[in-house]
Amino acid sequence: MDFRVGRLPKIRVLPKPEESLRTLVGRAPEAEVWADRTMERLRPTLMPLYGVRRRLATTAVGLFTVWLFLHVMLGANGMVVYRQKKNEIEDLQKQVDTLQRENEQYTQQIKALQTDPKMIEKVAREQLQYARPGEVVYVSPEPSAHPQAPATNTARK
Repeated sequence: MDFRVGRLPKIRVLPKPEESLRTLVGRAPEAEVWADRTMERLRPTLMPLYGVRRRLATTAVGLFTVWLFLHVMLGANGMVVYRQKKNEIEDLQKQVDTLQRENEQYTQQIKALQTDPKMIEKVAREQLQYARPGEVVYVSPEPSAHPQAPATNTARK
């Protein structure tokens, strides 16, 4: 490892504040002359703008108002989107309520099937076609979705 110190950079000596102030004060008349020349050059351009400044400001405020209105109404989180989301929330809430009622019915039906002998007998008779001894169960055929057309003309009459 090399621990030698190389050449150090020169230390910059800052001028005293008094010298900077003297320089600034000494150059002030030049800056004033430059500002006067610039204003005389820009005056023909600035005077018409100065005359219509109120119209320009009113137009700018009007455009800003229109833009703000459109942004509030039609923007990503505007009123149109807000109303759509609100309607969607209401629809979903109705679905949740319907499903909760349906769930309650199923819960009551399960409890009844676990505890009520009459309900157990009803389900056994209806779904499994069970019968008590001595009873006869009549099952009607399911109606067909497409009734068959008669094969001949005479059968149609």
